[in-house]
Amino acid sequence: MCIRWCASIEIGCAVKRKEAIAIYQAGQAPVVDKLCELSAKVDEQAQKIAVLEKNSTNSSKPPSSDITKPPKKPKSGKKNKQGGQPGHPKHERTPFSEEEIDEHLGYHCSSCPECDSSNLILLDEQPKIIQQVELQEVVTHIEEHRAYACYCEDCDQIHYAPFPDEVVKAGLFKERLTALVAYMKNGCHASFSTIRKFLRDVIGVPVSRGYLSKLIQKVSHALAPSYEQLLDRIPLETNLNIDETGHKDNGDLFWTWVFKADLYVLFRIDKSRGSKVLIEMLGREFDGTIGCDYLSTYRKYMKDFNVMVQFCIAHLIRDIKFLTTLPDAQTQAYGKKLLSEVKRMFKHIHNAEQMSENDFQSAMEKTKARILRIAINEAPSRINEDGKEELNHAQNIANRFRLHGEAYFRFITTPGMDPTNNVAEQAIRFIVIDRYVTQGTRSAKGREANERLWTVIGTCALQGRSAYNFILQAVHAYFYDEPAPSLLPGST
Repeated sequence: MCIRWCASIEIGCAVKRKEAIAIYQAGQAPVVDKLCELSAKVDEQAQKIAVLEKNSTNSSKPPSSDITKPPKKPKSGKKNKQGGQPGHPKHERTPFSEEEIDEHLGYHCSSCPECDSSNLILLDEQPKIIQQVELQEVVTHIEEHRAYACYCEDCDQIHYAPFPDEVVKAGLFKERLTALVAYMKNGCHASFSTIRKFLRDVIGVPVSRGYLSKLIQKVSHALAPSYEQLLDRIPLETNLNIDETGHKDNGDLFWTWVFKADLYVLFRIDKSRGSKVLIEMLGREFDGTIGCDYLSTYRKYMKDFNVMVQFCIAHLIRDIKFLTTLPDAQTQAYGKKLLSEVKRMFKHIHNAEQMSENDFQSAMEKTKARILRIAINEAPSRINEDGKEELNHAQNIANRFRLHGEAYFRFITTPGMDPTNNVAEQAIRFIVIDRYVTQGTRSAKGREANERLWTVIGTCALQGRSAYNFILQAVHAYFYDEPAPSLLPGST
């Protein structure tokens, strides 16, 4: 009977009641074999599910990607075709203006394309237009500056006419090429070797990697005033999101900090990941609210200087989900119940536009109260014979809420503050890409240049400005001793 049963069932199919009774009655060996078979199948399926269900714990996705997403609109069942969808606005490139066009080429019919008649009348209608862009064959303009010598009969010496200051500062590359190198290096994540090949093969100017490094230092000096202006401004912000990621400098571990304000992004590379960086950047009397993860650095700064903090709920969700994976049934139940309430809160957030302000505020306060009550009062506890807590993971979450529960809900009463630290994670993402491509920096000057260029690139992206044009303006101002441009909108 056991043999017939095994032959009639595919591996992995659900076991029906009659079939289960039959295998049970067949004896110990078939039962053990089938249990081992099904267990192996479950493990295999679990691995496949883990690959498909990527999150911040098993992939490089940020913790903010784990939060409950807004409900999707129901699908009609009909699969959309590729390309633009009916009802969606058409996206087209804005045509070049008349001032931007260098040459007009006109075409006229010499005869009728239908009857070949030459009796044609030119109409006063708008012509059909195709605009084309092309690189000039010669893209470089090479200048040679000559300082001529003269002899002074009175002092019996030869003197050379001085070069203009902007010529001396620029050296081989003038401002456009200098700005292009800096933009390619930090904006396009290109290595010095790649930039060198581009300049040699496309521009037709061979240079060394050492010279390219010197160009980056020139740009760094040019951007210093713009960067310093943001350094002076950042302690005055009311809301800041902060994050940090690793940075290698000549093989040593440093940390790249990102400070995300409403209108700009500021980067800082430091050897420390501690609160001293926050003290140096924000001071001891910072009066705003900081959005961050639960790193001890922020908790210390919060405690020492009484700073308002919004801890990232996306990171909290990741920690709560971990409870649901533990073998203890009480801890699992605690994690699932807490996770359910946190997800309920995000549903209220996603539906905020459909609720009145009072209803939304009331719903959020009630959900907050339920989360705090469950987190603090319903955490399981089990003390062993040695007097130690066995369910320490659940108790850690409970203690976190006892100490800093209110700091997870600042966004409810703080205008402009997000419940997650997603904006800081987004701002620092291109830094991570740059780290993989360039392998970090090699000196203090290199770190300083990266701070300034990353700040310009991140801020310009936030404001919808051209980072290349800003770098070009800064380099021009540096060469000609003019005021540096500002990264703050409306400032000079």
